[in-house]
Amino acid sequence: MNIEQRHEAILALARKSGRVTVEALAEQLQVSRQTIRKDLNDLCDQAQLNRVHGGAVIATGGVDNLEYEARRVLAREAKEAIGVAAAALIPEQASLFINIGTTTEEVARALLGRTGLLVITNNLNVVDILAPSPGIEVIVVGGRVRSADRASVGAFAVDFIRNFKVDFAIIGASAMDDDGSLLDFDINEVQVSQTIIQSSRRVILVADGQKLGRPAPVRIGHIGDVHVFVTDRLESPELAAKCKAQGVRVIETALNQAG
Repeated sequence: MNIEQRHEAILALARKSGRVTVEALAEQLQVSRQTIRKDLNDLCDQAQLNRVHGGAVIATGGVDNLEYEARRVLAREAKEAIGVAAAALIPEQASLFINIGTTTEEVARALLGRTGLLVITNNLNVVDILAPSPGIEVIVVGGRVRSADRASVGAFAVDFIRNFKVDFAIIGASAMDDDGSLLDFDINEVQVSQTIIQSSRRVILVADGQKLGRPAPVRIGHIGDVHVFVTDRLESPELAAKCKAQGVRVIETALNQAG
């Protein structure tokens, strides 16, 4: 396998899982870790990947997010496991917000069949997912609907959400920093997320490990605004320390599966 073929293989794996590690690539492609590190650096220089601790994630082109449908296939298994773990935290008879995001949609799927829940969402995909469950009452947030991801955003959405105070918020983030910053790409979406946080008694953040280290320009808030962080794996010691210091419960689904 020459360097071009190796780069293509690395990118294919990154697109499939959202994240690649030096150790796994070296074993799978049967080359040294030093060679893989050079490959990753080359692909980062080409703006195809972004380096993170121990590996790399798919690049987003700076301030541009990946297309919504493309995000659905990234780290799909990890998102499904996160969805199941987060849904298990929601008791019967609870009220909750579910925000826009491919991972939050997996939480909605894991809630199918539950009874006595009130779900308020600005995500029309969540409405479609929960429609077959007669035991779940769904309220749709009004506002301007973005065609790209079917999210209701803008001032009307923000004002609508302020009418409620719910038990739980299920939110996502497009990116996270080691310092605990929760980040996104769209100011309108961020304003909705901030209002959901303010209108909820407990906040559950659902985000897979590839979100760490991605560049995004708009701040949603801080990990300290969150009560529970559900992820596949938390590989940043700095962020783990922030969670501990802020009293944030961390659930790592990859560790639970391994156990």
